[in-house]
Amino acid sequence: MGRLFGTDGVRGLANKDITAELALELGAAAARVLTAQGELLGPRPRAVVGRDTRASGEFLAGAVAAGLASAGVDVVMLNVLPTPALAYLVTELEADLGVMVSASHNPMPDNGIKFFARGGLKLDDAVEDAIQATLGDEWERPTGADVGRIRTDGQAAAERYVRHLTDSVGTTPDHRPLEGLRIALDCANGAASEVGPEALRAAGADVVVMNASPDGRNINEKCGSTHPEQLQAVVMASEADFGVAFDGDADRCLAVDHTGAIVDGDQILGILASALKEEGRLPGDTLVVTVMSNLGLILAMRERGITTVQTAVGDRYVLEEMRANGYGLGGEQSGHIILADHATTGDGVLSALHLAARVKASGKTLAALAGQIERLPQTLVNVRGVDKSRAGTDEGVQAAVADATTRLGDTGRVLLRQSGTEPLVRVMVEAPAQDEADKVADDLAAVVRERLAL
Repeated sequence: MGRLFGTDGVRGLANKDITAELALELGAAAARVLTAQGELLGPRPRAVVGRDTRASGEFLAGAVAAGLASAGVDVVMLNVLPTPALAYLVTELEADLGVMVSASHNPMPDNGIKFFARGGLKLDDAVEDAIQATLGDEWERPTGADVGRIRTDGQAAAERYVRHLTDSVGTTPDHRPLEGLRIALDCANGAASEVGPEALRAAGADVVVMNASPDGRNINEKCGSTHPEQLQAVVMASEADFGVAFDGDADRCLAVDHTGAIVDGDQILGILASALKEEGRLPGDTLVVTVMSNLGLILAMRERGITTVQTAVGDRYVLEEMRANGYGLGGEQSGHIILADHATTGDGVLSALHLAARVKASGKTLAALAGQIERLPQTLVNVRGVDKSRAGTDEGVQAAVADATTRLGDTGRVLLRQSGTEPLVRVMVEAPAQDEADKVADDLAAVVRERLAL
């Protein structure tokens, strides 16, 4: 078996790749590994388990909880909540472990399982590998009063999370910082369908809500951050100041300005970093981004006296860099944004609140703020049906990457990487002109498709 964990937990087709049996075994294995490493405290450690709105999450969350309880861990079932809510509540509820059942932005048939350690931090790669290595081992199971118990605490936990979000932008009974803003909100029929609108309204916004009626099957279906077309239309039709779209588990967000133009994660990061720098609240005057971030963001930040540090793709690696050096803001072009003073992972609702607060405080439109971060034309091609494991070693592919890099010179860049969450290779090209970026990306994608065909 290859590595089970990707950059964001275990993910695949629910009830085929991600089965109830696997979920149960992962829960029990995680409990045993973390107990052995001294990460689960006391005779009755406690875990919290949450899920997004996928139908398969109902049985998978139950299976994970059963595995944890079978290993002597008490479980608090949080039901439907965003991934960042689960991360926050690990600490808030003084739990030793958190488990989120979600496939984030993936289509509804997929699902996934990701673990959070004490403090709301994702597990290190080495711990995930130890959990995988433990699967299938014989072990001594607790019996009698030593087995774990399972209880539900959904609504109260959600209320604590919403209060945490609104407090982060200074909301009080006498001060509602978003008052006067109309914001269109696409909840992707996902985990933020209730808490997202609730938080923005509590902070004073007039919220136009869409895709907030999950039925277990419609999560991410032609909506949310991966399909912003509906939001673009609603923003203009409702004369909203701007719009925000979450993905299925609401750990990311993208925005749409009043003209219908998309404002991506790079631009949101640039807006927030600039605001924090002006206020003297950007530690080290540094923004942490990934290698996928647009070169235009890096240049715009340089003009403002802000250093950018780049990491591998994945908000876990962004957070590692932030924690190692005390940085306060980081994220990804895809909309994972980490505000370290308030969260330990990307949080779409938190990001939306802080972006809205900046729009309100500045007196400028989102379009004007985003326009200060000029993006270099960029093309991203996802090449499916290939052996992604050979992307970094195939001689023909590497020669094509070198050729494309030479063609662009200092005016652009090429990035080819295997996805950590899906069976595909991503080809990203930046160039001075869009048609040039398109041509170089298409040529390189054709080589990847031919050389790495399954």
